[in-house]
Amino acid sequence: MIKVTTVSKKIGKNIRKIRERKEITQEQLALDAGLNRAYIGYIERGERNPSTDTVVKIAKALKVSPKELI
Repeated sequence: MIKVTTVSKKIGKNIRKIRERKEITQEQLALDAGLNRAYIGYIERGERNPSTDTVVKIAKALKVSPKELI
């Protein structure tokens, strides 16, 4: 069985990698996704488990499919 924390860390790592590749700050990503900047940081560090809706918001802000984040 896969631990939730492992999945959260993988999602966070993928978000950070794509965000940095696109040269977007956490603050800009948060604004584009309609989320709090600190929350983006928590997600990227795997400290929060984002909901499906949140993953979709972040994917839209990054202009990628949600599948790429998971």
